Amino acid sequence: MAPPLLLLQDIRLIIGAYPLLAGAELSVSAGERLCLVGRNGSGKSTLMKIAAGLIEAEGGTRFLQPGTTIRYLPQEPDLAGFPTALAYVEAGLGPADDAYRARYLLEQLGMTGEEDPKTLSGGEARRCALARALAPEPDILLLDEPTNHLDLPAIEWLEAELTSMRSALVLISHDRRFLQNLSRATVWLDRGVTRRREIGFGQFEAWRDEVLENEETERHKLDRKIVMEEDWVRYGVSGRRKRNQGRLAKLNEMRVDKREHRSAVGVARITVAEGDVSSRQVIKAEGLSKSYGDREIVKDFSIRVLRGDRIGVIGANGAGKTTLLNLLTGQLEPDKGWVKLGQTLEMATLDQSRASLDPNGTLSDALTGGRGDMVQVDGKPRHVIGYMKDFLFLPEQAKTPVSRLSGGERGRLTLACALAKPSSLLVLDEPTNDLDFETLDLLQEVISDYSGTVLVVSHDRDFLDRVATSVIMSEGEGSWVEYAGGYTDMVAQRGAGVAARVASIPTAAKAAAKPATKETGDRAPEKARPPKLTFKDQHALKTLPGEIDALQKKIEKLRAILADAGLYARDRAAFDKAGAELPAAEAALADAEEKWLTLEMMREEAEGRA
Repeated sequence: MAPPLLLLQDIRLIIGAYPLLAGAELSVSAGERLCLVGRNGSGKSTLMKIAAGLIEAEGGTRFLQPGTTIRYLPQEPDLAGFPTALAYVEAGLGPADDAYRARYLLEQLGMTGEEDPKTLSGGEARRCALARALAPEPDILLLDEPTNHLDLPAIEWLEAELTSMRSALVLISHDRRFLQNLSRATVWLDRGVTRRREIGFGQFEAWRDEVLENEETERHKLDRKIVMEEDWVRYGVSGRRKRNQGRLAKLNEMRVDKREHRSAVGVARITVAEGDVSSRQVIKAEGLSKSYGDREIVKDFSIRVLRGDRIGVIGANGAGKTTLLNLLTGQLEPDKGWVKLGQTLEMATLDQSRASLDPNGTLSDALTGGRGDMVQVDGKPRHVIGYMKDFLFLPEQAKTPVSRLSGGERGRLTLACALAKPSSLLVLDEPTNDLDFETLDLLQEVISDYSGTVLVVSHDRDFLDRVATSVIMSEGEGSWVEYAGGYTDMVAQRGAGVAARVASIPTAAKAAAKPATKETGDRAPEKARPPKLTFKDQHALKTLPGEIDALQKKIEKLRAILADAGLYARDRAAFDKAGAELPAAEAALADAEEKWLTLEMMREEAEGRA
């Protein structure tokens, strides 16, 4: 095995009552693809900063091979002192690095490079920091939540970019699909120590569950042994005091082990308060259109949402996902068309900006509204401390100002506030931001068990696959299309990922647009006389139009089948069959059109030279 470029050994750091890091280790060799995983607050970002050399540990060693280049992506970059975004990115380049790459990366991330850092949003600043980290193509890339504030097209671009780079990667991310696609080894930071397995993230959760189950078994064995030894102390020690002092000492050691053992962090217990059952038809919209100036955000969109539907809304940043949500829920008036909401509809919302939280208020005040120590959950009073524990908050955090909570803690707090309200319609705008995997799993279960209707905007592909019964996809220029199933099903039906579909040029038009000759001067060289059509070619020329027409009708039929939003839930086999047949039919149509065009051009050229 190649010697490590970066090595952390026995890293220790104490923050608060418990050690945050208690012997953590990290080894990174050339070209490795590591994901660093753990619960929110477990110290992942701190360990990453120690690896980057930004902070010093209280104990342990850090070794970096001489000449090794390393770049770190912080969660909160500082662009102060730079005149433009491009200047900030170029400042991270070395003398031998390609200066053009800085502008190329900014353009790929949706920026020009001329932006003033003082006016950048948090998401734009993160994109600049990502470009700065990637531009030099260092030996080691340390990326802390690189997909934050990126839309799906940018996430898929970033995956391809990182795959093509030779840099070793250490990734922290809450995007399961991103980690599955990029990681080849997993480092699990748990209760201050690290465990490593040479497996990608796709196998991590099974490994984690096995470790925790074994640990629980050992804890039960220790409990039983303590009970047996205590029974011996009570009833068997009186006549054997001198020769059994060692056994008493061993019992005391076991008690100390039990007392000092740090159990795994608990699992969030998320419940959603359900309101009165709404009518079967929750939302009906016809011909919705909305523009801002000359830009069409939504154009002639119609949909029928029934009780129990779980609909994902996806698309690039700026496509108008939040605008579409506001139109469908009646919070925004359309320019054209109409929306009808079901009777007895009770709506609970979660906004992605967490703007509903008062940064100057305490965690307890956010849940109770500043009224005492009870929170109303599903119309019933619960003590705020008990409700806080359901979302993994400690009792001593009750008076913590919201401004001092981490991003993940603010996300959990917003969820706690939203889910306490009785509802029959949940509107969730980026609910997965900053949530750890365990909390995400529970949120998915809650949504799946929820008897009401869910509208969710998310860039998390795995989350959409697990919860959505259909997705509404932005096709560009104000066009929105509903696809049955989750994200992966949408890709199968659409034949493409999340990038806005570009109007395709007919095959015949493409061929006609190509020059017949490649001229080297004022005059093209004379072409050789084309061969005459064979009998087989002539027969194909006559029969291909019929085949093309039949294939076009078949494709229209398959698309109509897949457009049925209820088919996926009603008849999965029929849905899968149609989804498999559609790409094959489209490929056959393209081949038939290409063949007919080639033969037709041969015929015309032969007749022209005759």
